[in-house]
Amino acid sequence: MARRTSLREFQESLAQRLAESREGERRTLLGLETPGENWLVDLADTGEVLPVPLIASVPMTHPWYRGLVNVRGNLCGVVDFSLFQAGEPITPAGSARILLAGALHGSGIALLFARTSGLHGPDEFGEEDDADEQRPWVSQVLSDVQGRKWLKLDIGALVRNPAFLEAGVLEA
Repeated sequence: MARRTSLREFQESLAQRLAESREGERRTLLGLETPGENWLVDLADTGEVLPVPLIASVPMTHPWYRGLVNVRGNLCGVVDFSLFQAGEPITPAGSARILLAGALHGSGIALLFARTSGLHGPDEFGEEDDADEQRPWVSQVLSDVQGRKWLKLDIGALVRNPAFLEAGVLEA
């Protein structure tokens, strides 16, 4: 039989766990990688991170639009985030992952990354000079204690960008 807990014990336990979570280290950034770049995304902007399922190609689209995946009955368009930015294509296997954008940004958006690098706290990074950065979906340029450069991805700015919205190509 399950142990019965009094309301008082439950409230005390809950209060203790809440206090511990406030005191603990806040890891609110998800680290992702493309060939040659490190990215950070606010957890509030994310939906899920998944191994890459079978991608169905879609004709007459840019090469960076990899196709559609079925995630629990919902179709999501997969964009190779590196290739979209004129980088190297990502092989959708092994450590590659798709990041589903959070519901705040609409459904059906999946970004293909080469790998994840875990959760990070904002206090792990220092702000860098971003005068040379021209991509509107980069909200900040940061560096970690090892001196590695990290780019903070603004998913909202990305999904509103006209180049991102134009996945189709005209038939030649």
